[in-house]
Amino acid sequence: MTGADINQAGKGQGDHKQAGMIRVMIVDDSLIARTVLHKMIEQTGDLVLSAMANCAEEAIEKLSQVEVDVILLDLEMPGMGGLAALPEILARAGGARVIVISSLTTTGAEATVAALSMGAADTILKPRPSEFTADYRSELAARVRAIGISSSEINRPGAVRSDEVRAKVNRMSKPARAIAIGASTGGIHSMNQMLTDLPKYIDQPIFISQHLPSSFIPVFARQIEIASSRTARIAKDGMPVTAGEILIAPGDGHLIVELKQGKPVVRIARYQVPNGCCPSVDPMLESLAKCFEGAVLGIILSGMGRDGVLGARCVVDAGGTILVQNRETSSVWGMPRAVAEAGLASAMLSPEELAIRILSSRVAAKWA
Repeated sequence: MTGADINQAGKGQGDHKQAGMIRVMIVDDSLIARTVLHKMIEQTGDLVLSAMANCAEEAIEKLSQVEVDVILLDLEMPGMGGLAALPEILARAGGARVIVISSLTTTGAEATVAALSMGAADTILKPRPSEFTADYRSELAARVRAIGISSSEINRPGAVRSDEVRAKVNRMSKPARAIAIGASTGGIHSMNQMLTDLPKYIDQPIFISQHLPSSFIPVFARQIEIASSRTARIAKDGMPVTAGEILIAPGDGHLIVELKQGKPVVRIARYQVPNGCCPSVDPMLESLAKCFEGAVLGIILSGMGRDGVLGARCVVDAGGTILVQNRETSSVWGMPRAVAEAGLASAMLSPEELAIRILSSRVAAKWA
């Protein structure tokens, strides 16, 4: 089957929505990559190929002709390129989510983190031809599935509603001396939106645990520093906690905080946690709740899974506050939903509303 044949076959599949199927578009200049990814989608029962494109310009044109749920986007292509085209692709995608097919090179990390900051939902590594294995297909399918079904969460039977979350809050929380942010899939874009709107006079230290490969963390830290107009550092063992600064968990360890001679200092822990994530939001929140005696504001943004639930409970039990991103603005409403449905969230808000909530609350007390 030629590339043109595959393209036409994919286009035919995208003309109607098959019940329970997630429609995928592949955008990659490599015929080998397009062919292999197409075969992987064919071999996954709940995925269907909607269209393929060999450049960003073709993808933009086809988005007006077919309906898709998830777009697999290569960034390094001739012509416009995936990164430059991303805003237009998102604008024309009709709510479809973008998964960036990325490399682990320095250039690849820069472009990938930039794409995630601009609104791409997730990234998956682009393997060499010999590495398109069953394990890779399984991981790809899991990512596509989680992101593809996220838009239907609003209609999920039994899903918690915003008014139900607010009704569960019936207490006064302690003014926060620390702000902690946990995120995964889709969280970088949300984090940038929120931190951009947070003025410098909010001088609590900010702790971030974002699920990312280690090689992406330095690029991510620079992006956060630019978005927030604050000093952002990758956390290292023994580092002091400073007012107004952002500390970011390294990709290979959990960011925790403990008291040393009465002063909060950073520790990097590498023990295994129940949710399997590293870095994990749970140990960060748990340690902050203990170190600051509950005077913590925890914010859980878009992400897959349940990381953050155990830590959020520690914060709430100690007298702190937990806010979560709402499902309408989350790429994957997994982590926020888990915390909300556990009755631990004081509110479900958009990233911009989260920034306003921080400004309008007792959190704005000076750090000491």
